[in-house]
Amino acid sequence: MTATGALSRRLGLVDAIAIGLGSMIGAGVFAAFAPAAAAAGSGLLIGLAIAAIVAYANATSSAQLATQFPTSGGTYVYGREMIGPWSGFFAGWSFVIGKTASCAAMALTFASYAAPAGWEKPVAVAAVLALAVVNSLGVTRTAALTKAIVVIVLSVLALVVVAAAASGTGTAAHLAIGLGENGWCGILQSAGLLFFAFAGYARIATMGEEVRDPQRTIPRAIVVALALALVVYVAVAVSALATLGPERLATSSAPLAEVAAAGGWDWTAPVVRIGAAAASLGALLALVAGIGRTSLAMARGGDLPRWLSAVHPRYAVPHRAELTLAVIVSVLIVATDLRSAIGFSSFGVLLYYLIANIAAFRQDAGRRRFPRALQVIGAVGCVVLVATLPWPSIVGGVIVVVAGVAYRALRRGAAGHRVR
Repeated sequence: MTATGALSRRLGLVDAIAIGLGSMIGAGVFAAFAPAAAAAGSGLLIGLAIAAIVAYANATSSAQLATQFPTSGGTYVYGREMIGPWSGFFAGWSFVIGKTASCAAMALTFASYAAPAGWEKPVAVAAVLALAVVNSLGVTRTAALTKAIVVIVLSVLALVVVAAAASGTGTAAHLAIGLGENGWCGILQSAGLLFFAFAGYARIATMGEEVRDPQRTIPRAIVVALALALVVYVAVAVSALATLGPERLATSSAPLAEVAAAGGWDWTAPVVRIGAAAASLGALLALVAGIGRTSLAMARGGDLPRWLSAVHPRYAVPHRAELTLAVIVSVLIVATDLRSAIGFSSFGVLLYYLIANIAAFRQDAGRRRFPRALQVIGAVGCVVLVATLPWPSIVGGVIVVVAGVAYRALRRGAAGHRVR
């Protein structure tokens, strides 16, 4: 196989679903409900519903596009083909910067559960480097490890739900839905936070070049993974709200551990901690794989250095892109904190899905699997949720996006191409 050869189609439907679930059922389910409750109060379940609707609209756009373009790169490729080179670059660059920040967030979350006090950042860096090595050994190893992690995490979440139900401490009064102290603004903020926990389904589309029968497998895997994640999130959210109430949930540093231990099951706390660490690793593993494939596609198109387009001759993975990513994420871990990483990640990811919805809207009738109204809902939802982000995340994201656009313009100009 040549240095810039094609990737191998080794992933089946179960593998693709596992990668999507491993990307979604990650640290977000252990961490996102507390800040979301702080924003929305008794409107938390409304925020979860809004996040799910936007996620479903985005997922159907990704699925519809992936059947037409079953190759690595996701919306980077879709934007180029359906809208134009600049739109493709904008989507790809937004994905790379957003998900690179997500890598840092997942690594820091893992370390917060697994590392001794004071050792969080070194342990986070070690996790990133270790998983980059796992990915470099081949995509089938990535899928196998992701499936094992998904089983562990789902088992822990089931324990939380069962412990909450058995405790008898929950009350239906805590589930009364209202607008909360912050009204609709708070609910939309909670939706933006909870969307962070849904956003992993696009990882399936970015690995389209490695999925068998992609026209059939990718749409099914995306919708199934999202549906399964939603069922899990609803069960966990209802259990947490009924047991703790919105006020206590909003102030908890480890809400699911508190939920599980509420009925006297104190032994569950370390189990939940292990599950949170495993969830973070699962999300980080899938992130490294997905960003590596998007970087590969962008390098092939000349929008990132061509050196990153290398595919390992034995393991058939974009090893240079993944190892470069590991180095950049390690620097981010040392230089930033968890909250900043999450806000910056949400900015980039929502812009990415905005392009996906626009691209899917432009597909002709013969390629259409879902009504155009879903793409409109997805695009509008992305814009609204971006507007709810903290202003430092928006400013920082704009700066990095502008820097990427300037890089592409200069590179095209230096090469003698007309910038479009």
